[in-house]
Amino acid sequence: MKTGIRKPKVHIRRDDIVSVISGDEAAGGKTGKVLKVDPVKGYAIVEGLNFIKKHMRKTQDNPEGGIIEKEGPIAISNLKVVERAQRKSEKSK
Repeated sequence: MKTGIRKPKVHIRRDDIVSVISGDEAAGGKTGKVLKVDPVKGYAIVEGLNFIKKHMRKTQDNPEGGIIEKEGPIAISNLKVVERAQRKSEKSK
């Protein structure tokens, strides 16, 4: 008997160029490169889309502290692949 969590199959991968088809970011046909995919939670982080503001405390790495903007997660169901990234197996053919 197998145990553990089964990883769902998703239609996007890292380095794909995607377009947003639904939600606040859909206006204007915005596109971006996928930085990270979390298939278990059903979210992806896309470069240049869905910016969130995060309050950062002062640390040695960030001596200024303050408010920074970074990309937030977008539901995978709201994304459409525009261009597939080159895969290692495709390059060898």
